Amino acid sequence: MAIRLASIISSNSKKVPKGYLAVYVGENQKRFVIPVSYLNQPSFQDLLDLSEEEFGYSHPTGGLRILCDEDMFLNITSLLH
Repeated sequence: MAIRLASIISSNSKKVPKGYLAVYVGENQKRFVIPVSYLNQPSFQDLLDLSEEEFGYSHPTGGLRILCDEDMFLNITSLLH
C-alpha cells in the first residue's frame, strides 16, 4: 500500500510541523503526524467519534488517541486528500 509521506508521517519526533497534529493509533499507540485538514473529512470524523465514545476527551498522554488498528487507520487516511 502506498502512502504519501507528505500526507501522513509515522514519527517518533516530538516536533509537529505547522498545519499538522500528532495522533496515537492502535493498541500500541503508534504515533502519526497528520494534516489538520483531515479533521474535516467525514471518514476521519467517524474515527474521532468512536474514539470519543471509548476514551472521552481526557488524554493523560496529551495526544489524541484513535480507536482502530494501524492498518485500518492507514487505509482510511490513504483515501483522504
